[in-house]
Amino acid sequence: MKRIYEKLLEQPGAILAGFALFGTIALALAFDLTKDQIAANERAATLSRLNALVDHQTYDNDLLADTVDLPAAEFGSADKVTVYRARKQGVPVAALFTVTAPDGYSGRIRLIVGVNADQTLAGVRVLGHKETPGLGDKIEVEKSDWMLGFNGKSLQNPTDTGWAVRKDGGEFDQFTGATITPRAIVKAVKNTLAWSQQHFSTLFKQEAKP
Repeated sequence: MKRIYEKLLEQPGAILAGFALFGTIALALAFDLTKDQIAANERAATLSRLNALVDHQTYDNDLLADTVDLPAAEFGSADKVTVYRARKQGVPVAALFTVTAPDGYSGRIRLIVGVNADQTLAGVRVLGHKETPGLGDKIEVEKSDWMLGFNGKSLQNPTDTGWAVRKDGGEFDQFTGATITPRAIVKAVKNTLAWSQQHFSTLFKQEAKP
């Protein structure tokens, strides 16, 4: 009788273990079946962001395959810098740099900075941030047109002193009650332009990362 009772007590544990095993197998199968689609979706999302800065008709190479990684320190970036290179019949069209401003008001701000071959800005977009909603998040183009103010700018337009927010004597607006975030972005964009102006031609000669 005691043995029967013990077996009954053991059964719920066995059943739970069976369900756990089944769940693990089902999860693994689901991941295996969807991983290719997830990867395709991520590629499409990345390409869409890049094409918002560089028209897909202006280049003919595989933008997502033609990339290099650069040291963060060369840009004052908080993370390594990945560069997507756009070419037309082998001729450089633009470089799109993913840089991370380390000094936003609420921490790091991930950006993509597009630089045309003539060293003018194709544009700047935010990839990620933790800025205050309704204040610092005006760096998003969906919330404000502030980012569009970088379009067409270069190191000569404005001049060196102009590459700062108005509060610091520059030409870029800051947000009411929020200066740190715009200041961090202006600095990151300027650093990227400065690097690009010195290394643009050699950048396109580097081997693409595997």
